[in-house]
Amino acid sequence: MSDLLSPNVNDLDDRPEVRTLFANLKVAMPELKALLENCSGHWAYEDCVYRFYHHSFKAYGLQSHTISIVDKLRSLSPGRELNPWFMEIIAPGTGKTFSSAHNEKWREVTQPILEAFFHARYFLEMAVKYGNALEYPPRSIRAAGLRCSICII
Repeated sequence: MSDLLSPNVNDLDDRPEVRTLFANLKVAMPELKALLENCSGHWAYEDCVYRFYHHSFKAYGLQSHTISIVDKLRSLSPGRELNPWFMEIIAPGTGKTFSSAHNEKWREVTQPILEAFFHARYFLEMAVKYGNALEYPPRSIRAAGLRCSICII
């Protein structure tokens, strides 16, 4: 990643919305890091995935982490909608309340919860990774995770 750290004015993505997003990303970095740490910890990432395979209603707890991530990503670009494809993944994986009837169709009901979380966590992780490493938003695909994040935010 060292070549990403070398400033190259020819590689600067100077679109106003990207510069605003990147500036907001830098300011929000302490909160983003704390959120990533929380969402990567035992009780979110590890335990809730286990609960999915164990058929436990506690897998539903992952939704609150997903919503926290989405809200934080949304706050990086106020007034802009998040990518529709991203939100199509998030929507079926949030807003669910456990019902014993879900046990009969466990994967159908709960797998979208995990999928939404994994996608949201990926974008949070990329925001933290590149927000820490870079001083400016590059145009190049070398920072694919950041470029992908710019596409959804």
